[in-house]
Amino acid sequence: MFRNYFKTAIRNLLRNKTFSFLNIIGLSVGITCAALIFLWVEDETNYDSVNIKKSVLYQVYQNQTSEGNTLTINATPGPLARGIKDEIPGIKNTCRTTWPQNILFNRGEKKINQNGLYADSSIFSMFTLSFIQGRADFAFIQINSLVITKKMAEKFFGHENNIIGKTLKINGDEDYIVTGVIQDLPENSTLQFDWLSPFQIHFKNNPWLQYWGSNGIRTFTELNPKADVTTINKKLHNYIHSKDAMAISRPFLFSMNDWRLRSDFSDGTQSGGRVQFVRLFSIIAWIILLIACINFMNLSTARSEKRAREVGVRKVLGAARGLLIRQFLSEALLMSMISVFIAVVLTYLILPSFNVMVEKNLLPGFGNPSHIISLFAIGIVCGFTAGCYPSFYLSSFNAVAVLKGLQLKASSSAFIRKGLVVVQFTISVILIISTIIIYQQIQHVKTRPLGYNKDNLVQVSLTDVMKKNYPAIRQDMLGTGNIQNIAESMLSVLYMGSTASDFLWQGKNINDQIVVTQDWINPEYIPTTNMKIIQGRNFYSSAGHDSTSTIVNETLAKLIDRGNAIGKILKRGKKNFTIVGVTSDVIYGDMYGKGSPMVFFCYPENFNYLYISLRNNGNTEQALAKTCSILKKYDAGYSNDYTFVDDEFNNIFQSEKLTSKLSGIFAILAVFISCLGLFGLAAYMAERRTKEIGIRKVLGASVSGITRLMSGDFLKLVVISCLIAFPIAWWLMNNWLNSYAYRIKISWWIFLVAGFISILISLITISFQAIKAAYANPIKSLRTE
Repeated sequence: MFRNYFKTAIRNLLRNKTFSFLNIIGLSVGITCAALIFLWVEDETNYDSVNIKKSVLYQVYQNQTSEGNTLTINATPGPLARGIKDEIPGIKNTCRTTWPQNILFNRGEKKINQNGLYADSSIFSMFTLSFIQGRADFAFIQINSLVITKKMAEKFFGHENNIIGKTLKINGDEDYIVTGVIQDLPENSTLQFDWLSPFQIHFKNNPWLQYWGSNGIRTFTELNPKADVTTINKKLHNYIHSKDAMAISRPFLFSMNDWRLRSDFSDGTQSGGRVQFVRLFSIIAWIILLIACINFMNLSTARSEKRAREVGVRKVLGAARGLLIRQFLSEALLMSMISVFIAVVLTYLILPSFNVMVEKNLLPGFGNPSHIISLFAIGIVCGFTAGCYPSFYLSSFNAVAVLKGLQLKASSSAFIRKGLVVVQFTISVILIISTIIIYQQIQHVKTRPLGYNKDNLVQVSLTDVMKKNYPAIRQDMLGTGNIQNIAESMLSVLYMGSTASDFLWQGKNINDQIVVTQDWINPEYIPTTNMKIIQGRNFYSSAGHDSTSTIVNETLAKLIDRGNAIGKILKRGKKNFTIVGVTSDVIYGDMYGKGSPMVFFCYPENFNYLYISLRNNGNTEQALAKTCSILKKYDAGYSNDYTFVDDEFNNIFQSEKLTSKLSGIFAILAVFISCLGLFGLAAYMAERRTKEIGIRKVLGASVSGITRLMSGDFLKLVVISCLIAFPIAWWLMNNWLNSYAYRIKISWWIFLVAGFISILISLITISFQAIKAAYANPIKSLRTE
């Protein structure tokens, strides 16, 4: 029986080559889209799964409330880790780390910059780090220890079997002993580094970390399996404030399960994150599949009259309705499985380009049983969904009526076909509108005034060698003629990140909770970044003369004395700083937010970044070549590692840009698949009305008149789709935009453009078949009468 089903299905596919091709291509494209999206979703949802203790690992975040607004940060004070481990029950272990630092390592003549972390030894027991050489319990037994990844080990030592005990120099100065080699971390791990070294080194070099009001490191915790997170968070809430009355931070534990997908906070409350994109793209994947299934249902029901006599004959010969349903479902499932096979091939071909777009290294993983099962499940669901209605519809025909040649009542099937076309194009129009609005929002934020000039501004991570040779590097660079200015700072201009709440000034209520962002810069920083001094002056060129001076931004100046802050004293602990300048507000971190209180210091600090402003009319390529040459002159290990600030700025919108790209691509695919179905339906209608068209032509109907007649019904459906899509799209995108403080207003012309595009594409698709039918020779269509 199944053999006969299979033979019949193959014959029907071959007999109707055009319709079979349209069905298979539509399903293949839909399944390919779904496969690519679900690979991306799988990678996102499996983030940090390499860690065995993922369920009990947390990072300490802090809420800082200032002027009624709560800011959530992941920087913490230095003493916090040891304090909460000793004093709060349920916390089994803690670990402090820095953020990744770029440091020069050398062995003999080989000099390479590598990113790594200073961390407590507890990192080896908390996180899953697989040792290839050495042991975790002996990794940090001495201060100058170094644990490196397999990739870094191969760079310096090749494929030596045992490098434990060998040394690497840091910044060409101090020897560090390799005490362990670990497996490279997977790309979908939040923790990323090439090397680890004891945290005590960093703590010793940064004594300000000992203060409870200074936030500059990351703190991770491991809880006892039965510990109650809610109870621990209650005890943490006032913990820092109890150690320092001036510190207003309210720490809490943030689960590793949420680090990747739910890391957004709004006014101190978790508000989502990348999980929104995971949900969105998952929904889009199923929508694309649904559109492909709709094509099958439409084309199958449209062709039903062609198989009416077959159904009638089989029913007369004793075929039960259930048998016919199984037959037609088998055909649908066969077509679906063929589509799955083609989709697998397409996935292999498209995945490299998809990886470039989403900036991942996804693998098809068809050797994974779960992937194979998922593909078969998609094939079965698509086949059953697509073939369900046609099967029940075809099997319901009355045998007597069919064999007598009576006209079948197709009103219900025609109504369903029209409804499905409306659904297809409604979804397509919504995707088109969403793509336009998302793109507009991204451009709106990217072009807002930032308070500095990001164009032609190059950022370089400073090594210790560069810091020592900064005066000479500056002199050589300015001497090239291609560089306008050069400066140093402790923090990135785009992100900042260091905050404090213990600043005082005359007239400030000691109970006011005001969080101030702070940065340490040299005198050239403000002119290099082209920040605007709106009151007072910049730091003197000799930084030593301004070690007790400070510059604040406009927001902080208004808080101090309604903007008249010049000459006022800003206190922190036992230090007094005189405000000598006020800058305009700078947008950093949250590019959708507004300026927040900020202060700049000029006394010597451990600068981390070098900023180089290139001349606007200069040769950028030549300037970069000279810049790299000068840096290599003083730091032989420098490996042309630089970034343009405007590129880094654009990367901030990675999630939004990915949404925009994928929405655009899926909108195009949705329209493409919908048009495949429309093309098939138009072809069917042209074939069904061949004799009518022939009679009309004989009676004098023009080609344009017949084309309008054939196109009119379909265009009405597309117009109805637009009318339904417009309010839905407005509601969806308005809700999306409401999550941004700095947002666009939705313009009416976007809906007109989307409607015009969909109608134009539909008209082109339908007109091809309509014009072809209109130009057909009427004699051929009427000669059988």
